[in-house]
Amino acid sequence: MRYPKFIKSGDCIGVPAPSSGAYDDFHVRKYENAKMNLEKLGYKIVLSENINKSEKCRSASAVERAEEINKMFEDKSIDFIMCAAGGEFLVEILPYVKFEKMLTNPKFIQGFSDPTGLLFPLTTKYDIATIYGNNFGDYGTIEYDRSITDNLEILKGNMITQNNYEMFENERAEYVTGLEGYNFTTKVEWKTLNGKKAIMSGRIIGGCLDIIAEIVGTKYDGTRNFIEKYKDDGIIWYFDNCELSKEELIRTLWKLNEFEYFKYTKGVIFGRNGVETSILDYTMEETIKDSVIGKLNVPIIYDADVSHRGPCLTIVNGAVAIVESEGGKGTIKFMLN
Repeated sequence: MRYPKFIKSGDCIGVPAPSSGAYDDFHVRKYENAKMNLEKLGYKIVLSENINKSEKCRSASAVERAEEINKMFEDKSIDFIMCAAGGEFLVEILPYVKFEKMLTNPKFIQGFSDPTGLLFPLTTKYDIATIYGNNFGDYGTIEYDRSITDNLEILKGNMITQNNYEMFENERAEYVTGLEGYNFTTKVEWKTLNGKKAIMSGRIIGGCLDIIAEIVGTKYDGTRNFIEKYKDDGIIWYFDNCELSKEELIRTLWKLNEFEYFKYTKGVIFGRNGVETSILDYTMEETIKDSVIGKLNVPIIYDADVSHRGPCLTIVNGAVAIVESEGGKGTIKFMLN
């Protein structure tokens, strides 16, 4: 696994908009504040020319969004790349992304949700570690909660042990300034299948399940080679389900299994579902048990802090992870080997 360099004071962070940009004045303000905050912390910031644009969740054309990514990887003055935002259509840019250029000048790229479309191929197909974590806009809040400070520590190369967060945002509050943080409403409780203590260790990979479901089996999917290469470590899968119903979740996991994703699996982590929908009144525990995952005989954690109902843990795709959960609590730490 190739680990690009982590950031240090004085480094330059490039911020492309490979999916959406700002779609209202609140998000424009949040990007401006994120730039100011990170500059105060000692980093140089280069923003996408399209960061304040969004037309049907696209900051620009697919070609233009891809070329922006290509140029930031080629630009030797940019040390780290952090995606501006999520969205819906990042996969459109993949035919125009010059992945071979990323191999000759690898850099860490971080993003959350739709940027899975870039992170997943880079790690599974090209063996470059990526970071599933905060988008740039998350750095625009007035006060930073622990998820942001944890993220920043990992970006600096400090592989801290991340503990579960105490509360999460079950319902978003209306913006007043655009610089508000999470609206903490509900107590965090990690759950394990059958209520047993879960301990797992292995090479971790995953992201937004909605996007992985679109990539599976395409030329951008390197999963089979990835899991074969790291079969001695075993694989930990983590899934952030944004919009899939529980019935769709069962079908999607079946599809991944048909592509042999779950060979060598040592454990599976599900975040809190972004939406809780089921026409058959499935609970999440029933969903897991009725899916192919429930038949793997490996530790399974769900309702973890890898979710669109934040805050979200920082995950280093491609690293070896050690994950434990018991009594509603959980920890995760990484080893870069």
